[in-house]
Amino acid sequence: MNTDPFHPLIKENFHVESVDLNRLSELVAMFNRCSQTMIGEDDFSLEEYRLEYQVPGFNLEKSTRVVYTPDNRPVGVVEVWDHDPVPAHPYIWALVDPEWEGKGIGSAMMTWALVRARQALKRVPADLRVSVRSSVTANYQPARELLEDFDMTPIRQYLRMIIDLDEAPPAPEWPTGITLRPFRPDQDAEAVYRAEDEAFRDHWGYVEKPFETGFEEWKHYTLNHPDFDPTLWLIAMDADDIAGLARCVGVTSNDPDMGWVNVLGVRRPWRRRGLGLALLRHSFCALYQRGKKRAGLGVDSTSLTGAARLYERAGMHTARITTSYELELREGVESMTETVPA
Repeated sequence: MNTDPFHPLIKENFHVESVDLNRLSELVAMFNRCSQTMIGEDDFSLEEYRLEYQVPGFNLEKSTRVVYTPDNRPVGVVEVWDHDPVPAHPYIWALVDPEWEGKGIGSAMMTWALVRARQALKRVPADLRVSVRSSVTANYQPARELLEDFDMTPIRQYLRMIIDLDEAPPAPEWPTGITLRPFRPDQDAEAVYRAEDEAFRDHWGYVEKPFETGFEEWKHYTLNHPDFDPTLWLIAMDADDIAGLARCVGVTSNDPDMGWVNVLGVRRPWRRRGLGLALLRHSFCALYQRGKKRAGLGVDSTSLTGAARLYERAGMHTARITTSYELELREGVESMTETVPA
């Protein structure tokens, strides 16, 4: 008996390979056909996905599969992100070309991905809980049904929030003692990473990584990003301490008129003093001065630190909802942040 989940497709003359970076433009075109169906716009760029597939430690050969039609067109892709030092929550990301849904491609990819994800069990200490995660655009029923067919259950929702910048945003009001200074890539990278990592320890889902691993991955995604612009990194200082920061980019892959707040974080000693709102408004002002008509960001809908409520107070509204799903593989002690310490 052939146990390869792709065997039925191969019998129909489909073929399956790992991601080939030489064919990345074809894959991204397929991704955008999917996003056009799901959300009505392109949501992927070639440059960003090339960066994604070259993150340190991620193995394309072992952790990805692409399904090609008999005439060699990519119509499905699945990724298993299990490259963390302690992969207690492997993440599955998958897309099927809408024209090829209903042919068993999604089921074959999910079956393969769950087998791959289970290999993480042997790399996680025996007392820790292990679960597989995935996510889908909340209003796209075929993707939701696929995950639920594999006994995955919804656990969280994430919001894409936007503000229109039709006029100059309100100026920020800085807490007493706070000053801004520019980001200096050659001097500040480690200090900013440590401050950001500390700020996000109180966010649901945070899992601590060894410094060397986390810092290298952070530099890959930030300093190597094709739209990296240090003049849009805002570092809030209290004397010699980094109190908070905002990391923005002036472009997004699907809307040239929108800037993006990639990260907004405030370290615990400086919270509830208005610093988060001031950083957000300063970000809006900086993007408005660049001629942007909109600004956006992503946030956990039930953020432990109340971030979603802050963004609503700043005038942002929800434009899209993504639902996160989970399948538990092993009971145990949860390694990620679930509550904010008192």
